[in-house]
Amino acid sequence: MSERVRVGVPVEVKDRERRVALTPSAVHLLIERGHTVVVQRGAGQGAGFSDDDYLEAGATLGAAAAEVWASDVVVKVKEPQPGEFAHLREDLTLFCYLHLAAEPTLTEALQSSGVAAYAFETLTDVHGLPLLAPMSEVAGRASVIVGAAYLSASLGGNGTLMGGAAGVPPAKVVVIGLGVAGSIAARGARGLGAHVTGIDIDLERLYRFRLDGTLDASQASEPALVAGHVREADLVIGAALVPGALAPTVVTEPMVASMRPGSVIVDLAIDQGGCIATARPTTLSDPTYVEHGVVHYCVTNVPGQFPRTASAALSAAVIGKLAILVEDVASGRAGTAAEHPALAGSLNVADGRIVHPAVAQALGT
Repeated sequence: MSERVRVGVPVEVKDRERRVALTPSAVHLLIERGHTVVVQRGAGQGAGFSDDDYLEAGATLGAAAAEVWASDVVVKVKEPQPGEFAHLREDLTLFCYLHLAAEPTLTEALQSSGVAAYAFETLTDVHGLPLLAPMSEVAGRASVIVGAAYLSASLGGNGTLMGGAAGVPPAKVVVIGLGVAGSIAARGARGLGAHVTGIDIDLERLYRFRLDGTLDASQASEPALVAGHVREADLVIGAALVPGALAPTVVTEPMVASMRPGSVIVDLAIDQGGCIATARPTTLSDPTYVEHGVVHYCVTNVPGQFPRTASAALSAAVIGKLAILVEDVASGRAGTAAEHPALAGSLNVADGRIVHPAVAQALGT
C-alpha cells in the first residue's frame, strides 16, 4: 500500500470561473485508493455539486483556501492567480491548466517557489492531448454560440444571422485551426446554417473535414489566401494550437482592419497568446472590445460559463491521470525519470526550472 497522500481541491478564484476540477464521484475514487481529499467549502457549488455531496463521497471540507493548499497535491482548473501565489511551496505538487507560454509572471512564481507544476494542456498520449480535449470541445461549441450572439446588432455586431433567410446568404464563418476546438466550432456553425471555411496547415485534415461535410470550403494556411477569406468573414474563430508554445499568429492586424465593421472575432487560442494579432485577454465580466470596428471576444476561460457540463467532462478526463500522479507522489517517483509514462509531457516546472521544452523555448529560457 502506498503512503496516503492528501489531495486538495480549492475554490477557483479566476473571474467568474465556476468549474471544479473533481466531481464527488471522482473524489470517491481517490478515497477508495486510500488517500485523503480536502475540498474547500463551496468549490463545487457553481457546477451543481453541494458540500454535502463531497462529504457523502468521503471528503473533508476545508473552510479556508490555506487549509486546502496545505495538501500534498492540489488539483484545480485554472492557473494560480496572483492572490494564490503565496500558497505555492517547495513540497507541493500542482496539477491544473497552466498555459505558461503566455504567463511569464506565473512561471516566475512557480520557479521561485520550487513547486512541481504539472499542466493539463501539455499531457500527451497516443490520442493527442487527453486533458485539453474535453475543454476544447466545450470551447468550440461555445465559440459558435458566442459568435452568433455578438453578430446581433444589439451587441455591436453587423446584424447578420448565421443561417441567413430565404433569398439571403448565410453568415460567412472562417475557422482557423481544425483541431478539437476548431472542428467542433466548424460543425456548430454549419449546424446553424452558416457558410464555413476551415483553414489549417494539415491538408489531410482539410480533406477529411471537407469530405465529411464539416466544411463548405477549405484553405491551406498561406497568408495571402487567408487574408481574402478573413476580409469577407462575418465571424472568425481562432483555434490554432502548438502544444505548450505560443500560438502562431495566423491573422495579422491588416487582415483584421480589412474586415467589415461589426464583424466578430472569437480567439480560443488566447490562453496561449492568441492566433490573431489584435487579440488580447478578456474576462467573463468584461468579455469584448472593439478594434478596427471588429468585435473581439478573447475570454481566457470560455468553458467556465458552462460549469456543469465542463466540470463533469474535465473531471472524467483528469481522475485517471491524477490517480497515477498521486501514486507517483506517494512513492517519490514524481518529477523523476521513473515517473509514470501516462504523465508524459505534463511536468512544466520542477526544482525551480522550466522542464517542458516548448514552454522553455516560448519564454526564452
